[in-house]
Amino acid sequence: MVDYFALALSHGLLILAIWHLLWRADLDEDPAAPEPDAAAAAEPEPAKPGLRIRA
Repeated sequence: MVDYFALALSHGLLILAIWHLLWRADLDEDPAAPEPDAAAAAEPEPAKPGLRIRA
């Protein structure tokens, strides 16, 4: 036998969580991406000896 109270409670809490997530103000904002550092972009990182891939 299915416990209808348990089903209603779990689905109700899921609906409540979705409702709160959909009405968040920060979901409509797209934060600006940080500008890459010019000096860091010009100098490549040295290769790490343990992470080389051999073909």
